[in-house]
Amino acid sequence: MSVAIVTGSSGLVGSESVRFLHAQGMDVIGLDNNLRAYFFGQDGATDWNARKLAEDLPKYQHLEVDIRDPDAVNEVFVRYGTSISIVVHCAAQPSHDWAAKEPITDFSVNALGTLYLLEATRAASPDATFIYTSTNKVYGDTPNVLPLVERETRWECDEAHPYAKHGIDESMSIDQCKHSVFGASKVAGDVMCQEYGKYFGLRTGIFRGGCLTGPAHSGAELHGFLAYLVKCQLTGRPYTIFGYKGKQVRDNIHSHDLVSAFWHFHGDPKPGRVYNMGGSRHSNCSMQEAITIIAEMSGRELNVTLSDDARIGDHIWWISDVRRFQKDFPGWAYTCDIKAILREIIDATAEREGVSL
Repeated sequence: MSVAIVTGSSGLVGSESVRFLHAQGMDVIGLDNNLRAYFFGQDGATDWNARKLAEDLPKYQHLEVDIRDPDAVNEVFVRYGTSISIVVHCAAQPSHDWAAKEPITDFSVNALGTLYLLEATRAASPDATFIYTSTNKVYGDTPNVLPLVERETRWECDEAHPYAKHGIDESMSIDQCKHSVFGASKVAGDVMCQEYGKYFGLRTGIFRGGCLTGPAHSGAELHGFLAYLVKCQLTGRPYTIFGYKGKQVRDNIHSHDLVSAFWHFHGDPKPGRVYNMGGSRHSNCSMQEAITIIAEMSGRELNVTLSDDARIGDHIWWISDVRRFQKDFPGWAYTCDIKAILREIIDATAEREGVSL
C-alpha cells in the first residue's frame, strides 16, 4: 500500500493534489478542518469540496485534523508509518490582512503546523517526499524596488533589467524587507522545510507559488484573486481593487500544473531545493486585464471601486522565473494559460452560483 497525506485537502491545491494522487493509484488521506471558513466566512468555506472528494474518490479518506495539534498529527503518521510515500502540505492561513488581526493564529498554522508535520514525517515516514506549498510573499516587498514601468493596462519590469525577460528567480533576497505578518510566518515554514532537507536529509521540496488558481478555489475578498474576481463579476457583487490603479501583475498557474510539478519532484527528490513556481511569462495578467477577459468571456461587467490603499506587502509586479525547475525536471510542462484558466473558473463559478451565461 502506498499512502499520500495531503493537508488542506479540501482547498484549491489540496483537492487538486488529492485527485491527482488518487489517479496514480494511491490511498489518499486528507487532513482538513475547514479553518478557511473561520478565516474568511462562508465564501472561503471548503466543506462542499470535502464532500465532493469523498463522493468521487473511493480510495480517499477525510480526517478532521487540525495541524496545530501535534498529537493528532502524530497519530495519523504513526498509523500509516513507512507506507506514506508523499506528504503534500497545502494547509495555511493565506491572507496578509487576516494575519494582522490574529498573528498568533497565523504563526501557529503556517510555522508551527509545518514544523509538527515535518517532525512527524521524520519520525514515522523518513523516506517520504515532503512538498511544501510556500509563496512568493516570502520575498516581502523587495520586488517592488525593481525598476517598474507603467503601461496602459499593467506595470512591467524595465526591459533592461535581468528579470524582465523570464521573471524573478530564487536568487532574490528574502531578508531585510517588509513581509506582512503572513509573509513572515510563511518564511518560517519555508526555511524550516529547507533545513529539514539540508540538515536531516528529509526529501523536502519548497515551491514558492505565484497566483495559484483553478475552478476548485473558494475565493474570498481577502484571498483567491481570480476566483473571487470571477464570482463578483458574474453575480454583480461589488469588488474593490486595492492600490496600483488595478495594473498590478500576477502570474497565474493552474493548480493541476502545480501538482504535476509536485509529482515530478516526487519522482526525483532534491532535498531542501527551492523553486519559484507560477505562470511565468506563459500565463499572467494585471487586474485590469483579468476584468476585461472575464467580461469578454461572460458578458458581465464588474461593479468595481478603485482604492488608493495598497495592501501591506503586496506586489506591484510578479512574474515567476521557473527555469530552475524546468532545468531539473525537463519533462514538466504547462497545460493551461490565463485564458484557459479563466474559462474553467467562469464555467465552474456559474454552475455553483446558478448564473446563466
